[in-house]
Amino acid sequence: MTAPIVVKIGGRALDEAASRGPLWNALACLAREHDGGVVVVHGGGAAVDAHLARLGMFSARAHGLRITPPEHMDEVAAVLAGRVNTLLVGLLLAAGANAVGLRLGDARAARCDLHRRAGTDLGRVGEVTRGEGGVWRALLHAGCTPVISSIGFDERGCALNVNADDAAAAVARILHAHALVLLTDVPGVRGPDGGTIAECDAARAEALIDAGVITGGMIPKARAAAATAETTGVPTVIASWDAPERLRNLTHDASVGTRFTTEAQRAMRSALAADDRG
Repeated sequence: MTAPIVVKIGGRALDEAASRGPLWNALACLAREHDGGVVVVHGGGAAVDAHLARLGMFSARAHGLRITPPEHMDEVAAVLAGRVNTLLVGLLLAAGANAVGLRLGDARAARCDLHRRAGTDLGRVGEVTRGEGGVWRALLHAGCTPVISSIGFDERGCALNVNADDAAAAVARILHAHALVLLTDVPGVRGPDGGTIAECDAARAEALIDAGVITGGMIPKARAAAATAETTGVPTVIASWDAPERLRNLTHDASVGTRFTTEAQRAMRSALAADDRG
């Protein structure tokens, strides 16, 4: 069986989910057409912010990550694994996908520990440290589309809030994915001039972060994309969800989004281009 495509959904695509029918139809079509199937990973930051605000809870961020005090964790999990996941599964079912809702840590598919960020207490924020992905593979083999919220569990079985971009990257690594696609509100990573960067790597991403060009939620997104490209060698793309008709071309159309590459991948493309010219 061909490796799956991992697609992460976030931003206004979730905030305005009911009106994004073409996107869900495109994902359902991709799941049917790609032999390895599709795994969907989702965030839901705006829904979490709105819910916490109604409860009088303030949610701070550091390094693009949501600080999650223990007293926030149950509420974060209720929104992401409950409300948002249920909505997304329903929309994908209506679009024709055999969607199945899961948490990141279900059936020990991904093992998580507390996120260790030097000098910052992130609370109940987790990071994926290992995983087998067995339940995801079983569902894909059965023709299903796993829809995964970014809620993991520590060794004691307590919930952890994992950044959704990091979660998607971990799923892609565990499954040796065919590709990772991070869909967001903007066309890709913006450079100093405000234009979309066609190609990026880990070193350039860190330089843009240090220069204050990449900021906020794009920081973990860019780092996740770069790390996935480095560790797996698979195509990794940050692009807008607002052009669903191009979704099936995201992994091989260099004009769409920002593609994260490694030196080895660039060398291989150069060699193939030279062969073509010869």
